[in-house]
Amino acid sequence: MLFRSLLLAGFAAAAFAAPAHAHRAWLLPSTASLSGTGQVVSVDAAVSNDLFHPDHVALNTDQITVNAPDGSDGLVENAAKGRHRSTFEVKIDKPGTWRIGTQRTAYAGSFKLNGEEWRVGGRPPRPVAPGAAPAPVRRVAGLADIPAEATDIKLAEVIATNAIFVTADAPTKTVFVTGKGLEFDPVTHPSALVSDEEARFRFLVDGRPAAGVKVNVVPGAKKFREAEMAQELVTDAQGVLTVKWPVAGVYWLNAATADARPDERRASERRMSFTTTLEVLAP
Repeated sequence: MLFRSLLLAGFAAAAFAAPAHAHRAWLLPSTASLSGTGQVVSVDAAVSNDLFHPDHVALNTDQITVNAPDGSDGLVENAAKGRHRSTFEVKIDKPGTWRIGTQRTAYAGSFKLNGEEWRVGGRPPRPVAPGAAPAPVRRVAGLADIPAEATDIKLAEVIATNAIFVTADAPTKTVFVTGKGLEFDPVTHPSALVSDEEARFRFLVDGRPAAGVKVNVVPGAKKFREAEMAQELVTDAQGVLTVKWPVAGVYWLNAATADARPDERRASERRMSFTTTLEVLAP
């Protein structure tokens, strides 16, 4: 996949950022567990400083995909975008666990053209008025815009996934693992999280257990407490992460890792992240 959306530069930066210092992208369902089908889940989508409190920019919803428990595609309905958050709805009409979210691939880096440095990715360049000084940094949108005569090409492939899980009736072992990139293969089902019980989540890279993946786990509602209460954890040799929940509530989980196996031949690095929102119930 080539560069899909200029928004991904901010999205990926949010996914890799330290939890206490930068904007973070999130999807927040109105509920993660339903009794019966034929119901509708509303989802907020935003990038913000305080988790689940929209205070920065809305996420686009045009690349949201919905996977039903049987592998069929669901629909995004009633999507709307405001200044600080987007909203959309999904009709949950089949029992089991649904996946709702995005997976995007982009490229970031730089190259030189006639001795002048250009950047790849990020926001599109602004037009320069006649007679005005040129912009300090020249940019192109993606791989297709890199000229054949470019030199000193330095590129990183960025794969960012942000997905949530909604279960109707009994949970199903629906993890939607494709064998590509960093993926979430939970041992403890996302709909079975309780604050007095440890949860175990397995992470895979290209279908194999991924040891040493750094994971941030942060409870929401920061505006109502003094401390961030972030946990900085690492997967074990089998790619498994063990999480203890300090309180019941909604949590943001972000895993990130990197390697030197990008698909693009001109890239030297592959950066991968997986983000989800988890609902942890009181015992």
